[in-house]
Amino acid sequence: MQQELLPLFPLQVVLFPRTALPLHIFEERYKQMIEEVLRGKSEFGVVLAGEKGIVNMGCTATVEKVVKKYPDGRMDLLTLGRRRFEIIMLNDEKSYLRGAVEFFDDEESEPIMPEVRKRVMEAYNEIRDLEPPEQIQKPEMADPQLSFQLAQVVPDVDFRQTMLATRSEADRMRRLAEFFPTYTTRRRQMHHARSVAPRNGHAKWPPGV
Repeated sequence: MQQELLPLFPLQVVLFPRTALPLHIFEERYKQMIEEVLRGKSEFGVVLAGEKGIVNMGCTATVEKVVKKYPDGRMDLLTLGRRRFEIIMLNDEKSYLRGAVEFFDDEESEPIMPEVRKRVMEAYNEIRDLEPPEQIQKPEMADPQLSFQLAQVVPDVDFRQTMLATRSEADRMRRLAEFFPTYTTRRRQMHHARSVAPRNGHAKWPPGV
């Protein structure tokens, strides 16, 4: 029996399971893709696109809500991440890419060390306080893969892709514990620069930064 092919949507975005992704659909091929997804109430795959093509791991999404339809067929959508997958083979018979994929999830349930979780949450709360509230998706703290919820604050697609591919919650939390402090420092510096630039045109870091 031939495996059903997953429609693929290459973007400069890394989607995580159970996290929201708003989309504006305007290209004809992706209008067609989304119309077919809506009719079949099915998933499509979001994959990171770069200069050399697409990566081989992504996350499926479902359309949770069609926010707006335009007269020319464009659409504003709210989608939600579902399942991680690895692309085994690409198919270009349609106007948009499809792929034969294998789904995967975490492979073990190693406990997360309390000090690691504490470091991650403290850094996350500091990052959250630096960002405009409307840009932060409230994490589902009961999610057994909480790391995906917390990593939503990080725009770095390379780091996000590494997180997506990691098959251990404990490993992902350790990565966040290592990544967040440096990222927090950068965000503090940028926040300070924005706050002082309108006043004097200079960006001097406060002591200790």
